[in-house]
Amino acid sequence: MMNKKAFGAVAVAAAAALALSACGSGSGGGGEAAKGEINYWLWDANQLPAYQQCATDFHKANPDITVKITQTGWDDYWGKITNGMASGTAPDVFTNHLAKYPEFLKTKQLVALDDAVANDKVDLSQYNEGLADLWVDQDGKRYGLPKDWDTVSLFYNKKMAADAGLSPEQMGSLTWNPQDGGTYEKAIARLSVDKSGKRGDEPGFDKNNVAVYGLGLESSGGENAGQTQWSFLSATTGWTTTDKNPWGTHYNYDDKRVQDTIAWWSSLADKGYMPKLETTVGANVADNFGAGKAAINSSGSWMIGQYSGYKGIDLGIAPTPKGPDGKNASMFNGLADSIWAGTKKKDAAIKWVEYLGSTACQDVVASKAVVFPAIKTSSDKAAAAFKAKGIDVSAFTQHVKNKTTFMLPITDNAAKVAGILKPAMDGVVAGKTPASSLTSANEQVNDLFK
Repeated sequence: MMNKKAFGAVAVAAAAALALSACGSGSGGGGEAAKGEINYWLWDANQLPAYQQCATDFHKANPDITVKITQTGWDDYWGKITNGMASGTAPDVFTNHLAKYPEFLKTKQLVALDDAVANDKVDLSQYNEGLADLWVDQDGKRYGLPKDWDTVSLFYNKKMAADAGLSPEQMGSLTWNPQDGGTYEKAIARLSVDKSGKRGDEPGFDKNNVAVYGLGLESSGGENAGQTQWSFLSATTGWTTTDKNPWGTHYNYDDKRVQDTIAWWSSLADKGYMPKLETTVGANVADNFGAGKAAINSSGSWMIGQYSGYKGIDLGIAPTPKGPDGKNASMFNGLADSIWAGTKKKDAAIKWVEYLGSTACQDVVASKAVVFPAIKTSSDKAAAAFKAKGIDVSAFTQHVKNKTTFMLPITDNAAKVAGILKPAMDGVVAGKTPASSLTSANEQVNDLFK
């Protein structure tokens, strides 16, 4: 296991190596001098310190370039980016998301990086398998360099599990099926406690007066293909969101396998094992867990820092349950840094994006133990940094190791698709419409591609 001093040595050495190579960089950016102030935006406050350090190191290696970082929360981030593009005030470089970048391609708002990658000999094989490919459009042009990756697991309250008679071994080997929910539903039921102390699997459990829900609820997942909510379940039935990925043109929400999955998942709220959807408006699912109102929350690896930071909570992290195919599953998502087409400092922006995609920066990110960087060696260092803090992240990393991941769907019309599927899924999870109603929503979605 690598200690923090060793991490620092690695980061300094890598930064020095990159500084030497950066001096002779050809960038392929059009010939203007790489200098000036670069505006860089990101949305995750937890990652801000790491990237401030990267910006400081980058400036030392490139004294003519300064990086100004702006952090804006997710809810406001995309609106500000889009409005900035329209008004000519967007950041030079920004953290991009797979669900968003097809829209930016359509409006020609991103700079292709192919010439820079070739001229500066960026090694795309250094990234975890598949991540670099995600940022290549249908014409074969690249619009981002990978920065990190994430998978999904179950955060759970160890004391609540122990009080319910559930061992870490049991929590780590849950199974699921859409008929009766398997041992996953049994555990959720057992962990649900009403206000009189009755458990969800005991006679007399009052589903209308629940003190602790076995499973927390963030949202219906309709806007993001159930990334942290139910996608890890539906994937084990053999179902896929689209006909191909990336750039599919046909959605599959009319499939019985996903409808059965959603019907089962939604039934947990009716049984009192999960909050009702209307009660989650304006609530923070992670903070509810931190306040002891839920025993299990399914969520992504980018939330490890928040979940491990709640005082008084002995945190356990369990793999997603094995499904009908006998395997665990997790959606695999990877962010990247992209350059706005309207930048006046293209060469400097390219240098910064290449630095963000290098071991010099990603080792710094790894040392902070917040997310898993995209570069394989930096990923390993992040896992070691989490371990040094007493956090076992193997439930997240095993998906990459065992190849039990599937990619977040990347298609055109992403905003319109979400606009149709979110209310449709909300209706099902709220118990207002049956899961079969997703068939008509699916028809509306597929009409967008005709």
